[in-house]
Amino acid sequence: MNKKYLETIKALDGKLFHLEYHQERLDFVLKDIKAKVTYSLRDLLSPPPSSLYRCRILYSADSFEVEYIPYVKREIKTLKLVYDDAVAYSKKYENREAINKLFLKRESCDDILIVKNGLITDTSIANVAFYDGTLWITPSVPLLKGTTRERLLKEGKIEQNDIKVEDINKFTKVAVMNAMVDFDIIAEENIREIIC
Repeated sequence: MNKKYLETIKALDGKLFHLEYHQERLDFVLKDIKAKVTYSLRDLLSPPPSSLYRCRILYSADSFEVEYIPYVKREIKTLKLVYDDAVAYSKKYENREAINKLFLKRESCDDILIVKNGLITDTSIANVAFYDGTLWITPSVPLLKGTTRERLLKEGKIEQNDIKVEDINKFTKVAVMNAMVDFDIIAEENIREIIC
């Protein structure tokens, strides 16, 4: 059975956001798995005309499914450091079992901050960036190169570098980023309080 992959696209009042970045990633995955099919997101998607939705696309080399789910933002105020040197999520797979298992280790925290080989990667649902007083830095080796992360790198709004656990205290702010929240600053000033 073929693996299935996901795309999540923000749809607000019938408008799809940053479609070209999602199309680029979808095309890359299909090429990488040597699929003989292509899908045009612009032609296949028609979100509801009002309100905010998460357009969830589940696809493979031989299937394409779309659902529009009313979006409710998950509030993230605290992050639990979890360590796993084997976790891998280089493509946005439907199967998130490894990340879900790590998420269960969050205890009383809102989400996790995954550490792999001593380096900060991502939360369970988003890429991260840290502010050093001058620049926003995102980990150079995330688990998943998210579309928002790629767009903000291309626009020069964030830069990438390795971030070790011990580097966290050098930063003053932390933000999460994904297709639905864009760039969301979740801690300002005392960043240590967000790590629980």
